[in-house]
Amino acid sequence: MSGFNCKHILGLRDIAREDICKILKTAKAMKEIISRPIKKVPALRGKTVVTLFYENSTRTKLSFDLAAKYLSADTVSLSVSTSSVKKGESLIDTARTVEAMRTDILVMRHPASGAPATLKNYLNCAIVNAGDGMNEHPTQALLDLFTIQEKKGKIEGLRVAIIGDILHSRVARSNIWGLKKLGAEVAVAAPSTLIPPEIEKLGVEVYTKVEEALKGADVVNVLRLQLERQESSLIPSLREYAMMYCINEKRLNHAKDDVLLMHPGPMNRGVEISDDVADSARSAINEQVTNGVAVRMAVLYLLAGGEKVEKID
Repeated sequence: MSGFNCKHILGLRDIAREDICKILKTAKAMKEIISRPIKKVPALRGKTVVTLFYENSTRTKLSFDLAAKYLSADTVSLSVSTSSVKKGESLIDTARTVEAMRTDILVMRHPASGAPATLKNYLNCAIVNAGDGMNEHPTQALLDLFTIQEKKGKIEGLRVAIIGDILHSRVARSNIWGLKKLGAEVAVAAPSTLIPPEIEKLGVEVYTKVEEALKGADVVNVLRLQLERQESSLIPSLREYAMMYCINEKRLNHAKDDVLLMHPGPMNRGVEISDDVADSARSAINEQVTNGVAVRMAVLYLLAGGEKVEKID
């Protein structure tokens, strides 16, 4: 496989299929590292990784922090709530200040779509988008792709159903770009008020009845209902949403018997997904978290100029 051609990871829309495959291949080696008793290699010794999160996060931020530490990078987390941002400092000035401290990789989450892409015009360090508004969340999609590939042995030819709040989900957008590039068939299902206009132009099947999207599905990726991003009431009530769209055992019977169930977290149990399904043998939800560390290790390693996978340790 050829070298890695990305300077930044801003979204899967603009990443070539070959580079996605390179990340997934590298993540496999990284997962072996974090399975060891001593989860540490010197691959990024002397490199500095800074996380700058303008929104709250548990899984993504923690996994980036751990990924950098496992690769022996120096890590710094900038808390926006106690930084000069609270004094009115602009995003660009904050990022320039961070880079001036000889940062090699900046990992950023921001509520404005396109914020990480804007910074690439002002900074020389590598930038990783850890979620920007309702645009993309590339590393979440990469860990989802890695999980599917690991569990199913392939991605090409699989039918993947994405269920839930498609309108507000950056996870859904990144997953659609990645899955389509790797040859999967994608169906989405949500209430009509939670389906983005013209999403079918991305090459996906669109349904408002969840059972239709689930027919013959190899993988079901359930999305969180993002009430915090909804400016007006787009669903009658949580109870009615659960009645129509909650993924439970009965609904999951429409999918294939060996269906793989996924959720990016955090879960609203009883609303998007039932307890029996979330905790079933078909669920890879906890493994997604582990895979998130491996994938983010791969991203940091490759952006820092990592050579061949065989030379990691």
